[in-house]
Amino acid sequence: MRIRATVAAVSGALALSALAVPAAHAGDHSAANLHKPTSAAEVFGTAAKGSSKAGARSLAAAAEPVISKVVVNGGKDIVLGTTNSKTISVSVTASHASGVVDAYADLWHGTDPSSEDTIDGAILPNDAATCTKVNATTSTCKLTFTIYPRYDLYKNSLAGSWHVSAGAASATDDVAYTNFYSTTHVQRLSQLTVNAAPEPVKKGGTITATGKLSRANWEDHAYHGYTGQSVKLQFRKKTSSTYTTVKTIKSSSTGNLKTTVKASVDGYWRYSFAGTSTTPAVTTAGDFVDVK
Repeated sequence: MRIRATVAAVSGALALSALAVPAAHAGDHSAANLHKPTSAAEVFGTAAKGSSKAGARSLAAAAEPVISKVVVNGGKDIVLGTTNSKTISVSVTASHASGVVDAYADLWHGTDPSSEDTIDGAILPNDAATCTKVNATTSTCKLTFTIYPRYDLYKNSLAGSWHVSAGAASATDDVAYTNFYSTTHVQRLSQLTVNAAPEPVKKGGTITATGKLSRANWEDHAYHGYTGQSVKLQFRKKTSSTYTTVKTIKSSSTGNLKTTVKASVDGYWRYSFAGTSTTPAVTTAGDFVDVK
């Protein structure tokens, strides 16, 4: 995990949340650098921005804000390759009688998903939340996160389910916070190829469809074959817009794909992989074969 300088610049209610995860050198993922806050007080420990109170809030507040929705990356899985960073947004919608003026979220992965004491990966927001009023009591607050695969995703076992922490602060300094609001998926980018040959082919002849299924390796920053995965060979006639599955095969120990079919009519051949919890679905473009 790399803690970026922008995180330290947040103020008000987010100040202690930014400090809850100690600064780390790039590439340093030791347990001491992956601490997470354990209570709402660590996240909203001072008066929230826009608060009606000048001093620290009372922990004996009568009512907490209600967090009604948290949307990560527009509801889509987060997919990263080996090099390029990706910036995503997380929106927190919350309500309180006095109005909601601040929010917080982060993403974290643990070797024991039920305990924040086993965190081995964490992604923090770039800066403070920007809140937009929905009405007098409800606001939607947006935070952005930039994920660097070479720093934040330093081992392949980080692919899969991540927890989403969420917090909100009211205008009267009442707070809500949980490390376990929801989950999202962070996945290793997949690649898939196809080549149908020969081209052209005689009617009744044999078409050989080859290809390879591979995915990003976050440990050596290369793409390697994805072993033993079910991949569909699909076909559509030249005159059709619909693909149908002809057969399903398994990728080899190196991720390679190879199978044969009989040629009948002109059309397009493609491979399609449905994806797994750690790797997104991917489908090739169609490879046209002219049948004589």
